This record gives sequence, C-alpha cells and structure tokens, in this order.
Amino acid sequence: MKQTLLAVAMLFVLGSCASKKKLLSAQKQANEIQIQLDKARADLNDCDSRTASLNNDLKAKNDELTSKNAKMKELEEQVEFLKKNNNNLLDRMSDLSVISKEGSESIKKSLAMMDQQGAQIRDLNKSIQHKDSLNMALVLNLKRSLADVSDEDVQIEVKKGVVYVSLSDKMLFRSGSSVINSAADNVLGKVAKILNDYKEIEILIEGHTDNVPIATDKVADNWDLSVLRATAVARTLQKKYGVEPVRMIAGGRGEYLPKVANDSAPNRSLNRRTEIIITPKLDQFFNLYTPNAGK
Repeated sequence: MKQTLLAVAMLFVLGSCASKKKLLSAQKQANEIQIQLDKARADLNDCDSRTASLNNDLKAKNDELTSKNAKMKELEEQVEFLKKNNNNLLDRMSDLSVISKEGSESIKKSLAMMDQQGAQIRDLNKSIQHKDSLNMALVLNLKRSLADVSDEDVQIEVKKGVVYVSLSDKMLFRSGSSVINSAADNVLGKVAKILNDYKEIEILIEGHTDNVPIATDKVADNWDLSVLRATAVARTLQKKYGVEPVRMIAGGRGEYLPKVANDSAPNRSLNRRTEIIITPKLDQFFNLYTPNAGK
C-alpha cells in the first residue's frame, strides 16, 4: 500500500515538473511575442512619422510645382507678347528700309537744324535773363541814387522789358521852354552817374507834352517843343556829365502818347514829361535771331 502511494506521489511530482516547464516555455514565448509586438508598434509609429513627413514634402512640392506652373504661364505670355512686338518692329523696320538716301539726308539736316535752333533758344534765354538782371540792378541803383527826389518829379519803372525814368516837366523846364532849370542838374547828374556805370546799354530820350497848343518864334508846335526838350536833356548828359553821345537817341512824341487823358490840369501835368528809356544794345540782342550776323 505504501509503495502504491509513493508511486502515485512520484507520478504527481513528475507531472507537476512537466507542467512547470511547459508554463515557463509558454511564458518565454509570450515575452518574445511581446517584444516583437513592441518592436512592430515602434516600427509602425516610425512608419507613420515618415509617412506624415513624406506627405508634407509632397504637399510642398505640389505647391512649388503649382507656383512654377503659374510662372511658366506668365513667362509664356511674356514670350508671346515679345513675339508680337518683335513682329511689329520687323514690320516697321521693313517700312523704314524703303526710305531713300535723300530722305535720310533730309532727316539728318532737320535734326541738325533743330539742334542749332535749340542752341539759339538757349542763348536767347540766357540773354533775356541777363537783361532782366541788368534791369533789376539799374532800377535798384537809380532808386537808391534818387531816393531824396520827390516821386512827383521822378518815376522809375520797368515796362516792356526796359527801364523808364520819367522826369516831370515842372522840374526840368519853365512853361513853354526847352532850357533846363538849374535845380534839375542835380537829378540829371545822378542819372548820368548810373548810365556811365553801365556801358552796354543804350539811351532813348523822349519828350512829351500835353495837348494845349503852343506857337512862338522859336517853337512851332508841341511836337517841336518835345523834340527840343529831349535834345536839351541829351546835350546836358553829354556835355556836363560825360555820357557818350553815340549811346543816345533824342526824339519827341509831342502830345500823341499821353499817360492819361488830357481832361484836367493835373492830368495835363502828368503828360508833360521827359522819359529816359534805358535799353540793351539792340544790335547785339537781335543778332541772337540771326546766327551768321556780324560774320
């Protein structure tokens, strides 16, 4: 009986050992499978990351391709535009090629003439600017020199590009006379000093009267009186103050160029005047219009 129980116990022990071995083996396989599973999951995650990265790269490439296609289309349109312009230019060159040699020479002459005219215009503008600057200097110097003289006796202004110095009749002459008053010498001396400082100007002296008739043994009429008064001023500037006579012109306007209507005594007084008109040398000025003048 004891032997039987011992045999059964031995069988149980042996069976238990075999089951434990199987269990350990199964556990080992399970661990290996778990390791493989974890590796597979890691590989899957890595694959997903790479797939996402590749998708991003693919999207960027697609965007870049779309942009390049748009630029390509724009370039193709530009090429087409240039082709059309090139054809137009070729057509124009074809038209121009029929211009004769005489026509080409004519065009060259016209261009040369335009250049010459442009140079003349530049010279003329320079001369006008110089004349305007000269007029401004003259006016300032005259007004400074004659600052102590009444505005009723002397008026200085620029009209039509020249300087006018208007001297009143009552300051210069007695009524109906062409003899200059001694009191006027001071004024004429100051004017003469300015005139002598500017040798490149010419001087026109004009006498003016009102419309009241005059007739004496020495004066035939107002026109005669205006001329005599102008020459009296010119003679005084020449002989007393050294103004070169070659620069002066003396003339009379009589009653025919009044400043205001001769309808009152004050207005008639304004019209009785002698004007010293200061101008640039006209021959030099007008030579600008004729390039070959003086050659």
